[in-house]
Amino acid sequence: MKGATINGVTYEGVAEFIYLGTLISNDNNIEKEIQRRILAGNRTYFAARSLFRNQFLSRATKILLYKTLIRSIVAYGVETWTKTKKERKIFRRICGPKYENREWKSRMNQELEEMSKGENIVKWIKGKRISWLGHLERMEEDRMPKKIFTQELKGTKRRGRPRKGWREEVERDLQVLGVRRWRELVTDRTKWRDIVQQAKTHNGL
Repeated sequence: MKGATINGVTYEGVAEFIYLGTLISNDNNIEKEIQRRILAGNRTYFAARSLFRNQFLSRATKILLYKTLIRSIVAYGVETWTKTKKERKIFRRICGPKYENREWKSRMNQELEEMSKGENIVKWIKGKRISWLGHLERMEEDRMPKKIFTQELKGTKRRGRPRKGWREEVERDLQVLGVRRWRELVTDRTKWRDIVQQAKTHNGL
């Protein structure tokens, strides 16, 4: 890829690079970063497998360990993701199979949600995105994240069906929650926190 020279310094052009722990790609595709996060979560699970398989630890304690050790790694930087990906494999391992009709069976997704009190990782991620939307909207106009959020990017669009943008995804989630005129609500931090908490357990998300 073509590099760039700024103030006499030449910077190499690359297809992707890591910045503040997040993979940035030239095609703005988040799939690779999501996969990196999931693999990092799997590595963390296997590193702490002895804890999750310990029979003396209650399931509630294991779920707390999952949220503290694993979910925080998998969901690093999720506020800016344009897609979410259902990842229940790690959580299913932690909860373990169930013994039913004289055989061991893998737990269904509904059972996993009941164990986590309705807060699965996908809903949690969407709640984080809504929280970040509120932060962006309240941000001063001269802040760089706000400028990027409000400006329209110029250039030639690629052929085919365009990928949904970040704002479109989050606004769709707000519609599912029944939130109308969100820009009027975002200034009330208490109400916005309630919306974020609602997103984390809403059945439609």
